[in-house]
Amino acid sequence: MSPPAAPLSRAAMLLLGPPGRQRVRASQCLLALLVFVVFAGLQELEVMLGLIDAAQSHWLTACNLGGSLLFYAVVRSGLNLRHERDPALTFAQIAFALVSIAWSYAITGPARGAVLAIMVLILQFGMFALRPGQARALAWFGFLLIATVMAWKSRTDPERYPPQVECAHFMFAAIVAAAVSALSIRFGQLRRRLQEQKQDLAVALERIREMAAHDELTGLLNRRSMGEAIRRELERQRRQAGVGVPVNVSLVLVDIDHFKRINDGHGHPIGDLALQHFSQLAREELRGSTDVVARWGGEEFLLMLPDSTPEQARACVDRLRRRLQAVPLAVTEPPLAINFSAGVAACLAEEDIEQAIEQADQAMYRAKTDGRGRTELG
Repeated sequence: MSPPAAPLSRAAMLLLGPPGRQRVRASQCLLALLVFVVFAGLQELEVMLGLIDAAQSHWLTACNLGGSLLFYAVVRSGLNLRHERDPALTFAQIAFALVSIAWSYAITGPARGAVLAIMVLILQFGMFALRPGQARALAWFGFLLIATVMAWKSRTDPERYPPQVECAHFMFAAIVAAAVSALSIRFGQLRRRLQEQKQDLAVALERIREMAAHDELTGLLNRRSMGEAIRRELERQRRQAGVGVPVNVSLVLVDIDHFKRINDGHGHPIGDLALQHFSQLAREELRGSTDVVARWGGEEFLLMLPDSTPEQARACVDRLRRRLQAVPLAVTEPPLAINFSAGVAACLAEEDIEQAIEQADQAMYRAKTDGRGRTELG
C-alpha cells in the first residue's frame, strides 16, 4: 500500500491541478492574485495616510481580487482551453490589469506616479508573452486609458491633478507606449528568426536521421536500421502472439547476378542505376505496409517478410524476379535485364537473427553455384 501524499502535494493538486501546462497557467493566475493582494495592502496603507479615499480604494480592491479569482477559476476549470490561440488568457489578463492601473491612477492622487511605473512592468511582460501586434495594441490601449484619466482628472480635480503635472505624466506615458511598440516589433523579429532557425534545425536533424537510417544511393534502409527493424518486428509478433503461437518472419538475402560484369561493361554509373532500378521494383512488388527491403552491402539486399513462411517468401521473390525480367533497365542498348540469386531462411527469435541471415547467405551461395537466377531455401 502506497504512503499517503504529503499535505503540500495534496494542496498543490487541489489548487493547481495535475502537472502540465495547465498547472503552470493556474500558478501564474495565483501569482497575479498575490500581486493584487500586495497592491491592495499598499492601497490600504495609502488610505491610512490619507492619500486615497477609503471607499474608492475598497471598490478597486474588490474589482482587482474578484477579476483575478475569475481568471483563476476559468483556468482551473479548463474553460481557457477553448481559447486555442491564447489558452493562458495573457491578453485578457494584461488588458484587465491596464484598466486597474488607470482606475488606480484616478484615485491615488499624489502617489500616482508610481502607478505609471507599474504600467511599464505590465507592458514589458506583454512583449515577451504576446505577438508583436497584440503587445502594440495593449501599449496604446493603456496609453489611451491613462491619457483619458489624466485629461478627466486635470479638468475635474485640478488641485490634486495639476494640468502641468498631468502634461508631464502624459509625455512619459506616450514615451512608454512608443517604446513598447518599437520593442515589440524588435522582439517579433527576433522570435521569427528563432522560429525559422528552429524549423531549419528540425529539418536538418530529420535529414541527419534519414541519412543515418537509409542508404544514400538507393534510399533503402541501411544494414544497421534493417537489424533494428527485424528486432522490432520479432518483438511485435512475440507481444501479439498467444501462448504457443510461433513467430513467423522470413529473411531473404539477394545478390545481383554478374554485377561486376555490369560495372565493367557499362561503367559504374550504369551499375548505380541498376541498383536503384532493383530497389524501386522491389519496393513496388513487396507489401509496402509490412515487408521491408534494405541494402545489405554492395550489390546485396536483405528482405524481411513478416507473416510469411519460407515457401511463401520464395514465391514472393520469384514474382520480383519475373518483374525485373519484364521491366529491364532502359538506359543501354539493348535494355539491361537484371537478374539475381536469393536465399531464404526463417527467423523465429531475436537471438536467431544472425543465424537466420547466415542460413540465407549459404542458401544464396548455393543458388549462385547452381546456375544463378534461382531462389534456394536455407
